Amino acid sequence: MSYPDCQELLLSEDAGILMITLNRPHKRNAMNERLVSELAAVFTYIEPNRAIRAVVLRGAEGNFCAGGDISGMHDQTVGDKAAADKAMWEFNRSFGRMVTQVNRAPQVVIALLEGAVLGGGLGLACISDVAIADAKAKIGMPETGLGIIPAQIAPFVVARIGLTAARRMALLADWVDGVEAKSLGIAHYVTDGPDAMEAELASVLKRLAKTAPGANALTKKLLLNVGVMEHEALLDQAADWFAEALGSAEGIEGTKAFVQKRKPSWAEDA
Repeated sequence: MSYPDCQELLLSEDAGILMITLNRPHKRNAMNERLVSELAAVFTYIEPNRAIRAVVLRGAEGNFCAGGDISGMHDQTVGDKAAADKAMWEFNRSFGRMVTQVNRAPQVVIALLEGAVLGGGLGLACISDVAIADAKAKIGMPETGLGIIPAQIAPFVVARIGLTAARRMALLADWVDGVEAKSLGIAHYVTDGPDAMEAELASVLKRLAKTAPGANALTKKLLLNVGVMEHEALLDQAADWFAEALGSAEGIEGTKAFVQKRKPSWAEDA
């Protein structure tokens, strides 16, 4: 099977790493309905595939994502208001479903934050497992300055940086650079320029290669259940998953490799 047909995304897979490039540079990679649906389709396609160990999200031509395509939204407000309101509701909610799906993806999701990282782009940044930000990136929540609200990204931003910082960014329509984004917890690493970002990405992927994809998938699921499941129930579930992992092919190979003082099979090239 091949990947879903995409017009707004560029896809490139190599050695278990899927590179997804948001490809609307004329709009600073702002998201329209098709881009959102294509991202959802790609993540649905790779969900069961543990050969894909990581997904790298980036934007074309120096911008990550400037949020939703406002001009496209206005195109749908012509004519019947009820129909237009429903179309806007569906588009906004479809974005939220897509971000939730990416957040729960079993693969490790890495975001490369360059240029404009605004609105929905910030939402994607906040559900990444690892984020690398350019020092000069413009990262923010401009919605209230446009007379709208950060409807679908708000829960993810609060989960990432906390309520106090999210309030300041949202209610002042504030933006931060990559350095402040790291201090807030949006980004994990800060780089200066494209070459440095590529070098940091290579370092992250090298470390990722030491980890088992199945174990990572279960670990991510466990972490996302913290604060969602009742504490004792979560620990019971975690014990079940631990036993499952230990008896899996990965668990057997990993523990044997440790005892034999060698690299496990998934890390032979790391």
